Amino acid sequence: MRTRGPGESALLLLDAAALLADEGIPYAVIGGLAAAVHGSIRASNDADAVLSVNAAGLRQLDKKFLAAGFQTQLKTSGFDDPIPAVLVLHDGYGNKVDLLAGLRGLESAAFSRAVIVPFDGEALRVIGREDFIAMKVFAGGPKDMADALTALRVAGAATDLELVRRLARLYGKSTLEAFERMLKQ
Repeated sequence: MRTRGPGESALLLLDAAALLADEGIPYAVIGGLAAAVHGSIRASNDADAVLSVNAAGLRQLDKKFLAAGFQTQLKTSGFDDPIPAVLVLHDGYGNKVDLLAGLRGLESAAFSRAVIVPFDGEALRVIGREDFIAMKVFAGGPKDMADALTALRVAGAATDLELVRRLARLYGKSTLEAFERMLKQ
């Protein structure tokens, strides 16, 4: 593993991404690292990615991460939770990566729209701008809404608003309505 101390969750994510690539599992970085790519610089103690797997697939990955030397914790959710399961990866320094088994409302094409971002001599697949915005509006917290608004403002006319509307609709009517209110700001 690349980590040599605390505060290196992004490096732990690089190791996780390598294993995901070896297994042929599509992923996209989300959370604070994706927010930084899309314009919001803020501190984050962990790294997050959404995977194109279901909860059963995440259980299989748990075994592979354990065999590769990661410390893991598999958390499953209730039926009504938008995230069916999360595989939490740790190292001995307190670094943490959350791997989400999908997200209700996230379309599979989001993985093909992910952008490749160089990091520490490697490449990470980061959720694309329109998917990021729709996802953040769906999450709906104050920090999430600020991240979505910043991504809109930074990208300006480069944002495909019709795509964001279509994606927001997949998360539900309230997400689309919240996005429309954001556009009026």
